[in-house]
Amino acid sequence: MNLNDIMAQLPYSKPFLFVDELLHADENGITGTYTFDESLDFYKGHFKGNPVTPGVILTETMAQIGMVCLGIYLLDNNLKKDTVIAFTSADMQFLKPVYPNEKVTVTSQKTFFRFGKLKCAAVMKNEAGQEVCRGILSGMITARL
Repeated sequence: MNLNDIMAQLPYSKPFLFVDELLHADENGITGTYTFDESLDFYKGHFKGNPVTPGVILTETMAQIGMVCLGIYLLDNNLKKDTVIAFTSADMQFLKPVYPNEKVTVTSQKTFFRFGKLKCAAVMKNEAGQEVCRGILSGMITARL
C-alpha cells in the first residue's frame, strides 16, 4: 500500500489532522511526522505567555500516526465505508514539552492485531532526536453505528 493512500483514507481534516507525512510502514509498524503550527488555537490558552502543546494533543498525534495509519495499512485497502478505527485507551509518559513550530516524529510498533483489536507501542521524538513522550495505544476496528 502506498503511504499517500493511507493518508487519503484518514478520517480527519484540519484543524484536527495531526499527520503531515508518513515515512515508512510495514506489517510491524509505522513512522510519520507532524509539525505543530504556532497558529493552532489551543496555543492561545495553554499556557498564558508560554505556549506548550497539551498532552492530549500529543496523545492524539501518536494515535493518528501510530494506530490509525497503521490500522489502515494493516487492513490493506479493505477499509469499508462503514469501518471505523476507534481509539480505546492510552498509557502515556510525557518526558519533555513540545513547543509551537516543533516537528515531531512518531514511531509505532504493533504489539497485537487480532479480531479487530490493535495495540501499539509508540514513541514521539523531537527534531533533536530526544524522546518527548511514549506510550501504549489501543484501538479497535468496528462498523460505524
